[in-house]
Amino acid sequence: MFAGLKVSAFLAWKTIERGNTGTLALTIMIIALIFVNLIFLPSIISGVVETFNTQSIDFDLGNIVVEPREGSQYIGGVTGLQKKIERVPGIIGTSPRIAVGVTLFYRGSNTASTLYGITPEDERSTTRIADFMTEGEFLANGDTDAIVMGAILAGREGEEGGGLPSLEGVMVGDSVEVAYPNDETRTYRVKGIFETQSFGVDTAAFVTGDEASEVLGLHDQASVILVKTEVDGREEGYKRELLSYGIQEEVWTFREKTGGVLDQAIQSFNIINTISTLVSLIIAVVVVFIVIFINTVNRRRQIGILKAIGIDQQIIINSYVLQVLFITAVGALAGIVLAAGMTAYLTAYPLVFPGGPVYPVVETSAVLRSIASLFAVSVLAGYIPAWQIAREDILSAIRG
Repeated sequence: MFAGLKVSAFLAWKTIERGNTGTLALTIMIIALIFVNLIFLPSIISGVVETFNTQSIDFDLGNIVVEPREGSQYIGGVTGLQKKIERVPGIIGTSPRIAVGVTLFYRGSNTASTLYGITPEDERSTTRIADFMTEGEFLANGDTDAIVMGAILAGREGEEGGGLPSLEGVMVGDSVEVAYPNDETRTYRVKGIFETQSFGVDTAAFVTGDEASEVLGLHDQASVILVKTEVDGREEGYKRELLSYGIQEEVWTFREKTGGVLDQAIQSFNIINTISTLVSLIIAVVVVFIVIFINTVNRRRQIGILKAIGIDQQIIINSYVLQVLFITAVGALAGIVLAAGMTAYLTAYPLVFPGGPVYPVVETSAVLRSIASLFAVSVLAGYIPAWQIAREDILSAIRG
C-alpha cells in the first residue's frame, strides 16, 4: 500500500512538474479566492454581531438592565437598590436613568426624541458616552441648566435628518427648549455633543437626573438601571446572582433586550452566506473538474501505457487525487495569506455600517470548516474524471 502511494506521489509530481505553469498558477489563485470568499462573509457577520454587542454594552444598555416590576412605570428606592446591586461580586457600575419622550425646539426647528435624566458620575462608571464627546464637555453632577445630545440629534445646519430626529445645526453654547409630556418647558444650554455611531444613542439627549426628577415630580425613582459587569459574556450568571440577592424588579441581559432585532438581522445574513458558500463550492467543483478532466484526456495514451506495464488503475487515480490535494493545499495557504491581508486592512480601515464601524472577526472554526469543505469538494471533483479515464481498457486508452 505504501509503495503504491509512493508511485502515485511520483506520478503526481511529474505531472505537475511537466504541466503548464500558467494553468497551475491560475487554478491555485482561483482556489485561493474561493477560500477567501468562504470566510469573508462569515467574518463580517461575526464583526456585525461583535459591533452590535459592543455598542449595546458601551452606550445603550450596559451588560444587564433592571426595569420596573410589571405594572409599574418607575423603579422606586433607586439609591438602596443600587447599593444592593453593587454588592454583587463582579458588578463594577450602575447607572439609573429616567427616560422620557420630549419635543426639542431650536431656531424654528423642532423634533421629538428621547431625553434621559442621569447621574453623570454613575453614567461614567457604566457607559462610555462621556469618552466620545466631539464638542464641549459631558454633564457634571451639579448641572441643572445644561444638556448634552448626540450628533444626529444636533444635526448639521441646512440638512434635515433624513427621517431621524435632527435640530439641523445645534452648536455647543446654543440654547434649546425642551417640552416635557407634563406640559412643562425648560430651556437648556448645550454643554456638549457626542458621537458614538449608535443610532439609538446619537438621536438622544441627556440632562442630570436631579433636573429630570424635579420636572417630572419624581423622588429616588428611575425608568431603568443599567448595570456594568467586570467581565463581558457572563451576563446570565450575573443575572441569576442578582435575582438570588432578592432583586424584585425585572432583570434582563442586554442580549435578551436586543435579541429579536439582532436575530432577524443574523438570519438574513446567514441566508446570504449560505448562498454565497454554495456558489463558491460549485465554482471550486467546476474549476477542479475541468482542470483534471483536461489533464486526464490529454494523457489518455500515457495512462494506457502505464496500465500496460502493470501500474494498477487505483494508483493512477490516486496520482490525480494527490494533484488535487496539492493544488487545494497551496490554494488554501495562499487564501489564508490573502485573508490575513484583507483582515489587517479592514481592521485599519473598517467597513462603516449604520450601527458603527465593523471589523472582520475571523473565527478558527470558520477557517477549519472552509478548508474541510474545499478539500472535500475538490477531491470529489478530481476523482470523478480521473476514474472515468483510468477505467478505460488499455487499447482504447493507447489509441487515444
